Amino acid sequence: MDRGDFLVSLTAGGLAGVCVDLILFPLDTVKTRLQSPQGFKKAGGFRGIYAGVPSIAVGSFPNAAAFFATYEFTKATLHKDASPYFSPFTHMLAASLGEVVACLIRVPSEVVKQRAQVSPSSSTLRILSNTVCEEGILGLYRGYKSTVLREIPFSLVQFPLWESLKDLWSWKQGHVVDSWQSAVCGAFAGGFAAAVTTPLDVAKTRIMLAKTGSRTASGNVLSALHQVWKTQGIPGLFAGVVPRISAISLGGFIFLGMYDKIRRLLL
Repeated sequence: MDRGDFLVSLTAGGLAGVCVDLILFPLDTVKTRLQSPQGFKKAGGFRGIYAGVPSIAVGSFPNAAAFFATYEFTKATLHKDASPYFSPFTHMLAASLGEVVACLIRVPSEVVKQRAQVSPSSSTLRILSNTVCEEGILGLYRGYKSTVLREIPFSLVQFPLWESLKDLWSWKQGHVVDSWQSAVCGAFAGGFAAAVTTPLDVAKTRIMLAKTGSRTASGNVLSALHQVWKTQGIPGLFAGVVPRISAISLGGFIFLGMYDKIRRLLL
């Protein structure tokens, strides 16, 4: 992968990430409040639906850019001498590495965003300041492990499925898929991945929103899932699944379709 391709992936990924995060922010807020331990209404209901958006506006571009730069670099490196039969595994590994790198940027942004979403009366800057004062810089990385444990399974499903659907569609029609077709494949892959990884998303939300010093705040994903299971059962583990699937299906359509389109324009 040459320097030009790397910069193209960086730019296309960053622009696509900003667009999708800002467009789908209200759905994400509803999902977060549904998953909140205090309940949807007490977390703000439909009030202040854009609470926390400055955090995403700042973190979205570098987060998405870091993911796609890592994803495309790893994919290009591993594809050189690999058999086509190993393509799904290549995409899985590339996506996993991309998530580990991107989460270094995503998690602080996500912590501030989610706390603002369930406290719409507090400003994003105040929440950032309170988090750093009370928990230090490490407080911004609370939930890093749970986020990575959510994102890697999600990417292991989404990206190989996206690439496989594009390859199948290309084979069926006899030429490489158009950007809108790539977007449709992205919507299906994203929605399916979102559905099966919702319990991990619930655990991540609970950990990020837990009171400092509490058992859940320690970041143990299994403990968080067990607590939700004990108190709310299966419905609790899949809280927010409808807005999550809706947001990520639409997000996959916009994000992967736009990424594909911008990349083609820049290459």
